[in-house]
Amino acid sequence: NISPSPRLSWGMLKERAMDLVTQTTILPLLFGCLGIFSLFRLLQRTRSKAYLRNAVVVVTGATSGLGKECARVFHAAGAKVVLCGRNVKALEEFTRELADSSSSQGQTHQPCVVTFDLADPGAIAPAAAEILQCFGYVDILINNAGISYRGAISDTIVDVDRKVMEINYFGPVALTKALLPSMVERKRGHIVAISSIQGKISIPFRSAYAASKHATQAFFDCLRAEMKDSDIEVTVISPGYIHTNLSVNAVTADGSRYGALDKNTAQGRSAVEVAQDIFDAVGKKKKDVLLTDFLPTMAVYIRTLAPRLFFRIMASRARKERKSKNS
Repeated sequence: NISPSPRLSWGMLKERAMDLVTQTTILPLLFGCLGIFSLFRLLQRTRSKAYLRNAVVVVTGATSGLGKECARVFHAAGAKVVLCGRNVKALEEFTRELADSSSSQGQTHQPCVVTFDLADPGAIAPAAAEILQCFGYVDILINNAGISYRGAISDTIVDVDRKVMEINYFGPVALTKALLPSMVERKRGHIVAISSIQGKISIPFRSAYAASKHATQAFFDCLRAEMKDSDIEVTVISPGYIHTNLSVNAVTADGSRYGALDKNTAQGRSAVEVAQDIFDAVGKKKKDVLLTDFLPTMAVYIRTLAPRLFFRIMASRARKERKSKNS
């Protein structure tokens, strides 16, 4: 019989020792970490659901598109939803739709309806008072209502810029200020601003819209800092393209309705998916959320880190879009 060499025996001993360490240390540690992570996610989801269940949630622009889907997902989670919009008939129909779906969704609450136009400065204060009368207070305000714009700066009348700013910026700001004192008094509240990727970067032929969303981002960033000691949460959501009628209802340079579904909008994410992401972000009390694909997200960083490159890309885009319109 030939006995194994000492070197071979030592190598086998080291291999077995490593196997033993792996089995007794690394694998249990790995599984332990996975278990802790899963428990953390479970606790996070539980806290999120508890935060939103029975909360009074106000949604502007609740008659269609993203606002409608946001109202639907919060209502299904057990929130007390206040539906806001201009169209009384559409709001009432949506209320009946939510009531019909309640039987299959567990404990839900009858929505409250408040009709007003964000473009009318005189309507904001009475609307806020009516909103507070619905359930006595507001936990979460989702500033979703808005209007888009398509046009060249040189062709656009100033009244169009004012209209877009009134609906997208001054209206939400006025409603927020009207409801904020009651939140501060209760030391509880959450303000959500549905902005846009165009609140981070500006693209050609969207000047009025991008300006309104940049103003929105700035205002609610300031509000977040000022309300920190009052325990008021502020979340700014910046989605990319969403497949809704936003471009169809957009205002053009002369104030007329655009009336067409853009290619990018048609290829955008569904409002249902984005509404669920908003629901999750609000439940987790996130501060600033980008809901965009890879390229728009990269554009935000390029604008900051390589502005000259960003400006060249936007100039090229403007030339292509202008050429396409003229052909």
